[in-house]
Amino acid sequence: MFIVDAHLDLSMNALEWNRDLTRPIEEINKREEGLSDKPDRAKAVVSLPDLRKGNIGLVVATQIARYVAPGNPLPGWHSAEQAWAQTQGQLAWYKAMEDVGEMVQIIDLASLDKHLGLWFGQTDNSKNPVGYILSLEGADSLVNVSYLERAYKYGLRAVGPAHYGPGRYAQGTDATGFMGTKGHELLKEMERLNIILDATHLCDDSFWEALDHFNGHVWASHNNCRALVNHNRQYSDEQIKALIDRGAVIGAALDAWMMVPNWVRGKSTPQGMNCNLEVMINHIDHICQLAGNTLHVGIGSDLDGAFGKEQCPYDLETIADIQKVKMSLNNRGYSEADIENIMHRNWIRFLRKAWA
Repeated sequence: MFIVDAHLDLSMNALEWNRDLTRPIEEINKREEGLSDKPDRAKAVVSLPDLRKGNIGLVVATQIARYVAPGNPLPGWHSAEQAWAQTQGQLAWYKAMEDVGEMVQIIDLASLDKHLGLWFGQTDNSKNPVGYILSLEGADSLVNVSYLERAYKYGLRAVGPAHYGPGRYAQGTDATGFMGTKGHELLKEMERLNIILDATHLCDDSFWEALDHFNGHVWASHNNCRALVNHNRQYSDEQIKALIDRGAVIGAALDAWMMVPNWVRGKSTPQGMNCNLEVMINHIDHICQLAGNTLHVGIGSDLDGAFGKEQCPYDLETIADIQKVKMSLNNRGYSEADIENIMHRNWIRFLRKAWA
């Protein structure tokens, strides 16, 4: 089955982790054996060949670069200009992947239809480029709001105003507080340019403020359910219902600490916490029950988002194993049409409406 994955940090892995994503996972991990500079060395699960192997032909791919003010302990850049430069390097990597036919950028209905026609029109997709929609995870790198139009012109189509901690335009995971004047200006410009608001990572205060001030299209690319894992990174039933009311699609994520309660980073193991792909179905099912249908949830795996095999479902060896979700949904009584909604149709339907 064709799959859309609405959140992958591909350029971050390529440039900051120095992974050649054109190579198979086995080769990437073998080259990292013995390295310890990152917690997930030799435990990667994402590569372009494995995306093709899993028939994951369309992804939302990120640029990401956080600004950190003095005293902020999070990793990041010391100026917005440095953060902007980092995102431009990430953009250059995506363009290099396009130049060699590994990826193709999707920016409008025409490019979306052409790409889907290619993937749905063939039985062997092993040579097809992976389509990507460019998203900015955390808006800190926008030196000022005028940079957003510049980014739109090179293909940016979605923005999450915050990531972890306090941000320049909004407050993110583990932070509190509102967006303020600069955040409102950002939302207004996003609405003018028809850029999708990614509500993921917004703290509760900024989440409700963003929904109140933004009249454009909203999704949550990679977000699980607070009712199942009680942490501010997840969204409450009230927030999920508000997203549903706005026509949003919510991407179920595969980061183990977001999937199961009481995960302790660096100590818990997927096997020890019984974290498998069935747990993802629990989050998907919870959203479907709140919506009363299967129209508002999809896949937003976040795999290799600064974690690897040590912190994802134990029955997933590579991202291609997301195909197993189809059988799990079927075993839970979901119809073929429902499964297609979750695996790809909801994201495609959302894009067709947003870009009409």
